[in-house]
This record gives sequence, structure tokens and C-alpha cells, in this order.
Amino acid sequence: MILRRPVMDIEGWSPNNPLKKESWRTVLTLAYQSLGVVYGDLSTSPLYVYKSTFAEDIQHSESNEEIYGVLSFVFWTLTLIPLIKYVFIVLRADDNGEGGTFALYSLLCRHARVSTLPNGQLADQELYEYHNKDGNESCNNRDPGLRLKSTLEKHRFLQRILLILALIGTCMVIGDGVLTPAISVFSAVSGLELVVSKHHHEYIEVPIACIILVFLFYLQHYGTHRIGFLFAPVVIAWLFCISSIGVYNIFHWNPQVYQALSPYYMYKFLKKTQRGGWMSLGGILLCITGSEAMFADLGHFSQLSIKIAFSFVVYPALILAYMGQAAYLSKHHIIESDYRIGFYESVPERIRWPVLAIAILAAVVGSQAIITGTFSIIKQCSALGCFPRVKVIHTSSKICGQIYIPEINWTLMMLCLAVTVGFRDTKHISNASGLAVITVMLVTTCLMSLVIVLCWKRSIIFAVCFTFFFGSIEALYFSASLIKFREGAWVPVALSFFFLAIMYIWHYGTLKKYEFEFQNKVSINWLLSLGQNLGIVRVKGIGLIHTELVSGIPSIFSHFVTNLPAFHQVLVLFCIKYVPVPHVRPEERFLVGRIGPKEYRVYRCIARYGYRDMVLDDVEFEKDLVCSIAEFIRSEGPESNNGTLDNLENEEKMTVIGTASTHFKGITKWDDDKEQSSEVTCTGDVIEVGSPDVGPRKRVRFVVPESPRIDRSVRFELNELMEAREAGMAFILGHCYVRTKMGSGLIKRLVINLGYDFLQRNCRAPTYASSFPRASTLEVGMIYHV
Repeated sequence: MILRRPVMDIEGWSPNNPLKKESWRTVLTLAYQSLGVVYGDLSTSPLYVYKSTFAEDIQHSESNEEIYGVLSFVFWTLTLIPLIKYVFIVLRADDNGEGGTFALYSLLCRHARVSTLPNGQLADQELYEYHNKDGNESCNNRDPGLRLKSTLEKHRFLQRILLILALIGTCMVIGDGVLTPAISVFSAVSGLELVVSKHHHEYIEVPIACIILVFLFYLQHYGTHRIGFLFAPVVIAWLFCISSIGVYNIFHWNPQVYQALSPYYMYKFLKKTQRGGWMSLGGILLCITGSEAMFADLGHFSQLSIKIAFSFVVYPALILAYMGQAAYLSKHHIIESDYRIGFYESVPERIRWPVLAIAILAAVVGSQAIITGTFSIIKQCSALGCFPRVKVIHTSSKICGQIYIPEINWTLMMLCLAVTVGFRDTKHISNASGLAVITVMLVTTCLMSLVIVLCWKRSIIFAVCFTFFFGSIEALYFSASLIKFREGAWVPVALSFFFLAIMYIWHYGTLKKYEFEFQNKVSINWLLSLGQNLGIVRVKGIGLIHTELVSGIPSIFSHFVTNLPAFHQVLVLFCIKYVPVPHVRPEERFLVGRIGPKEYRVYRCIARYGYRDMVLDDVEFEKDLVCSIAEFIRSEGPESNNGTLDNLENEEKMTVIGTASTHFKGITKWDDDKEQSSEVTCTGDVIEVGSPDVGPRKRVRFVVPESPRIDRSVRFELNELMEAREAGMAFILGHCYVRTKMGSGLIKRLVINLGYDFLQRNCRAPTYASSFPRASTLEVGMIYHV
């Protein structure tokens, strides 16, 4: 049973009054920043698309049919995939403002019980962001997704397939984060071939590309906000440059090139070139490299700003650039330069040096989109238990989606340098990048088909049409990319297998550990048999026992009770749980309940976070914890849980309590050193503890106010809680070692005893563990036999 408190409006936000719409100034500012972060990769694709597309026999043809055919493919691919699929459809499937492959998986986990980690609660479904934006949560017998939802919830195998599909898309995004910077920077630097002799070019191209890549990854710790303002002018200058050159080439060389926009030329291209033309589709595919970043980087900006930037700036500039290159090539079928039909050949000779400089800067910017998207999607995976814990640095105090992950950043840099030095040409790198890009798009299409039915409540026919239309286009490009497996396309496959193994091992180990804790939790009757003092001496203070269980008593508690002679007068079983939403509002943060009768002074507190939320620091943690328990005691009243109520039923009674910053009246907090106090009086809604002015934090006391509204027994329990807080708080963390049971299979022993154990020993400690004061933290080792 969940007791929900009325929610107060905060800055004009309530369930019945959505957030205030962004002003146009804010939208245009975000659109400006998105040019430097989201669209850099997509904008630099003209550097290498035509060079990667044309085979040797097409280059020397005297006919324009091949050139027109490639331009027609490029135009319709840009129109159908980035513009129609992503801008008009996929961006609408955001998870409360967050995007990416795992955001789609998160949406599905909320609308159907397909999450493999069994820590969900009915209270989670009451969260504001748990519901879709349309408020269409009603489900009836005519719901087209009812049978599909039932099928997914019944079959564990289908849930695993769905998880693996989401993980494959995530792994390919990581692989793209390795390959995109390499091909963008290498393609830009390769323009030196036109201005430097071939002998010198061979020796300076790779070192210069590596230096630029190191500089690019070094910039990441400054954050998306600073990089966006720094990079946006470069992308704008680049888009203006390529569109101007495109217009010049169209009017100077072939004003009739617009005829190639007809889809008829695609048919003529494939009919004439046959197998060679089909294989060249892998190069055409590169024109949409970076489209997935529009969705993956959604949390850094807004849906409207990304749409405006693409529709009115990026899309027209790219079309003009490709048309200009096609117009130039239509009059220069035989190009004597060794560089052949790259972008720089179509640039007028007198401005090649300035264009080369802008192109190199744009290539650096172009890599930013996928790197930022990689950070975002790994943060989501880590929060939902599908990636080892990493250090997440929030680079913006206003936009929590803007993050930096040092371990991932330097790993991407080393892999990117290895690819650049290993291949040393754009041909193999482009083959690898193309396969990674199209695989992510295929995964997005598959997950979107489920979102359309389960989340949007649309007909299955609409979902099938969406999947068939876009899936057939992407399958055609996928087949053309896969055929070049030996010529570089094996790289994203190898990277994906490596990261997929890490992610699945971590998720499998996490799931088995949770199942062990759930199966070995202590019965409430065992607690009742211990009596009021739990069979030990109760000393002053608060004992905070961390557990991953959301119900029941963890085995670590019985381990303490049976082996230690004393415990604290107030015990709190504390759980930090990530729910499949981007953010949990402060007034919905805590679920607080009681374990056993009142005299036992044992509470359960569950802190819920979204996969984009920042975990609280130690100062805020102690304040929020004490105030949430105090508000629970006050709101519970004296009439509940007296004597011997049905404790099993009571175990399920949890009350939604907000953080300290969401309350308005209540307990008085007294700073002994500053001799200041700030009032916090408990009301029927929520609690707020106001902090004194910024200064050194030392000893803080909480004083229960004199109020006739507070019952004597409630006042006594609140006083005892405050006295325990003043006596000190001890943090008890379980450090478990997971081992397989006797007789387990070889694969399970390898996965758990070697793979998961290695990852657990070498990954970061939980974020909340580092927030606890080390002087009052106790770690207890236990062995879990799964």
C-alpha cells in the first residue's frame, strides 16, 4: 500500500500544469549550441561520401547517369532517414526529454514489465515522469498492444532478446564513437594531398590526424555547454562554406543538376551498375552519419531546437553541397589527381587553403556529437545496471544531462588512435563506420515499432508499416556494408562483441546478486522474535544499513545482529534505486516505511533516482534522510502500528516523502557554531529544512517544535530520532563477493568467478558510497553463492 502526500507546485510546475514552455530566445540559443555539438558529424560528411561511393569503373564513365544516381540516392536518403524518420517521428519518442537507444528501452520497461531486474514497485508507477506526455495510459480490451504486452511479460526469453537488442545498439554507438572521429579528422587532413607533395603527404597525414584527435578528446572535460558555444561558429562557417561552394558549382558547371533529385535516377543507377552500384551504397550511407546523434543528444538540448537547426540550416546546406559536387563531377569525368573525386577537388583552387583550415576545424567539431552521445548512453546503461560503474562528472549545474566520463573518454581516444594508425586510409575506416551507423538505425527502428504500439497506443498496422518502410531501406544499406566485412567492417563488430560481453556479464552478475539477496532475506517473524531490543544492547545513534532490496530484511542485518554485541537505537535500511525514468522530482524522491512495531525503531527508506539524476552528497543526504523519516513519523500518527499489527501487511506500507528542499515548515535545525537556526515545521504536505548561509559545516542539531498538533507519542519518537542524529550516524555498507555454487556449469563459472569478479574489483565504487564520510563508514564483506 502506498500513501501518497499531496504535491505542491514548485516554480509553477504541478501535474496539472506542465512546465512553462521555453521562450524562443532559449530555443534559438539551444539550436545555436546544437550546431556545434549535434550536427558537426553530419555536416562534415561531404568530405568523404563521394570518394567512398564511386568505384573505379564509375569514375571514368563518360555518362552522367552514375553521378546523377548517386546524388539522387544521397538526396532521398537524407530526406527519408534524418528528416522524416528522426526529426518528425523518432524525436517524439523521447523519454521525458531524453533520447537514445536506452531511452526507448526505458520507455518499454515502463509500459510493460520487461525489465530483467526485479526491483520494481507499484509506487514507481505513480511517479510523474513514469507516464507518457499524452496522458494516454488507459488500457482496455481493444488496446492493440495488450496482446503484445502480455506476450512480452510472459516470456523471459523475449525480454532477454529485447535487452540484448538494446545493448547491441548501445555497443554500436560506442563503436561509432571510436570510428567517427577517426574518419572525420582523417578525411579533413587528407586534403593536404592537394597542397603538399605526395612524398611529404604520406609522412605528415597520420601524425597530424593523431595530434588533432588527442586535442579533441582533451577538450571533453570542459563540458558540452562551453564546447557548444566554442564549436557552433565553426560549424556555421563550414555550412556556409560548403553551401556557397555548392551554389557556385551548380551555376558555374551544371545548372541542370537538379534533375538528379528525381528518384528515377536511383533506378537507372542500380540497373546500370548492378553489383558494383549495390556495393557502393556503403559509401552513400555515410551521408547520414551522425543522424543518430540527433536522438542520442536530445537530453543536452530540446526537441524543438534540434528540429529547427536541422530543418532550416543543416539540411538545406547539405543538399546544396552534394548538388554542387555532383555538378562539378558531371563536367570532370576523368580527374588526373591521385586524390580523385574527393571534396577538395570541387573547391576552387584559390580558396582551397582557407577551406582546408575550416574543414579540419569542422572535423574536430564533427566528432563531438557522437562522443557526447556515447557519454549519455553509457550513463543510462550504468544507472540501469547494464554497465560497470564509472565516474560521471556533471559539467553543467543547470542541465544535468551534460556530463563527462573520464574512463570512457580516454578509452575512446586510445581506440580511435589505434584505428587511425592501423588503417591509415579513409576507405577501410568508412566501411567500418558505415556498418556501425546503420546497425544503430536498425535497432532504433525495431524498438520504435514496439514504442508505437505499447507507448503510443497506435495500431499494429502503423507499426508494421513504419518498420517495413524504414527497415527495408536500412536493410539494403546494411547488406551493402556487411559485404565489406573484410575491408574494415569487422572493426565495429569486434568492438561491439567486446563491449557487449562486458555489459551482459555485468548485468548477469548484478541480476544474480539481487536474486541471491532476495531469496535469502530475513523473515519479519524472525525480527519480531528478537524483541524490542533485538536481543542486543541498543546504543545511541543512527545505524544506516545499505541494501539493494526494496522489501524484506537483508541477510547482512541478521549477520550483524548475530555477531555484534550492540547496535544503534535507530536503524534505517536504506536503498538507492534507479527507476526507468530520466528524472525523479524532489517531492517524489523518498519512499519511507516502518519495519516491525514502533518500539523497534527500524525504518526502511528508498531513495529513487532517474538515470539522469545526480546522487546527493553527504551533507544533503543526512539532511534529507532525517527529515524524510521525521515527516513519515509525523504523518503516520499515533494510531498506526500500536502493539502487534499485521507486520507483514505493514511491511508494504510506504509513504512518498519529498526531499528537504520541498518542504515548508517543520523541525528546527540549530547550528551550534554559528548560533543560527532555520525553521522546518512538518505540515500535512511535505517538509523543508532551510540551511544557514554558506559556511563551514560542523555540528548541527535538530529540535522538535512545540506544537499542540503533534501527539505525545509522536513527539517522543521524533525527539528520539533527533537525539540519535546528534549522537552520530554510522554507514554500514555490504561488500559482497559473488561466487558460483558447487556444481555450476563451466560457462557460468567463467562469467561469474572470472568476468564479473574482475569487473567488480576494477570498477568504481557506488556513487553514494563515496558520499558517505569515511570516518563513520563500515564495510562488511560477505560471500554470495549464486
